[in-house]
This record gives sequence, C-alpha cells and structure tokens, in this order.
Amino acid sequence: MWWYDWIKALHVISVLAWMAGMMYLPRLFVYHAEAQVGSEKSETFKVMERRLYRGITTPAMVATWVFGLAMVFHGLIDWSSIWPWVKAASVVALSGIHGFYGRLLRDFANDRNRRPSRFFRMINELPFVLAIVIVIMVIVRPF
Repeated sequence: MWWYDWIKALHVISVLAWMAGMMYLPRLFVYHAEAQVGSEKSETFKVMERRLYRGITTPAMVATWVFGLAMVFHGLIDWSSIWPWVKAASVVALSGIHGFYGRLLRDFANDRNRRPSRFFRMINELPFVLAIVIVIMVIVRPF
C-alpha cells in the first residue's frame, strides 16, 4: 500500500488549505460588513471573498472529500469504533458551514448583507472548533 501515505499526505494538505479558507473568509466578512455598500473597499472585498471561496476554499474542500473517501473506500477505517462516525459528522457539519459561507458570500456580492460584523466574528470560530474535534478523533481516537 505504497499509495496510502500519498493519499493521506494529500488529504492533510487539502484539509489545511480548506481550513485556512474557512477561517479567513469570515474575517473578510467582518471587514466587509463594516464597509460602505458600493464603496471601493466593499468592491475589493467582493473580489477577495469570491477568489478565496471559489479559487481556494471550495477546491480544497473537494480535494479533502476525494482523498478522505479514497481512504474510506479502500477499507482503511475501522467503522466499528465511534471516532470515525464523530469525525464524519464533523466533516459533514464543516461542509454545511462551507455552504452557508457561500450563501453569505452571495449576499455580500449582491449588496444584501444585513448581518453586523459581530455575527461574522462569532461564526469565525465554528470551523476551528470542528477542526479540534476532528483532530482529536483522528489522533487520540477516544472512542
């Protein structure tokens, strides 16, 4: 199984890129929410958000799923334990947050954001909390 280490490495690399985008995008939303609609600053944030989401975060999420499922389908996960189920649920939740960020991005792109910057500061923590759960499940395997 010489390929296993390659799949695992590519999976970790894609997770790192995905998480970087998932933690940076809400920070951009914080500053965008504080910018005047139609201002040069607001228009710049639109470009930055779109490029981050479509150019880095979404492809990284897809790669994470592809490499993760490659390991699953090759029977490398012991599903009789609880930890892979908790990890899988956390990854599904993180994917849902990714989709939610996409909706927020569309709101900003169409100048329809009605949420305060404080909201974006709070949701900025969600991906990191899920990342903590995922890492503990994979490394410690407490269940």
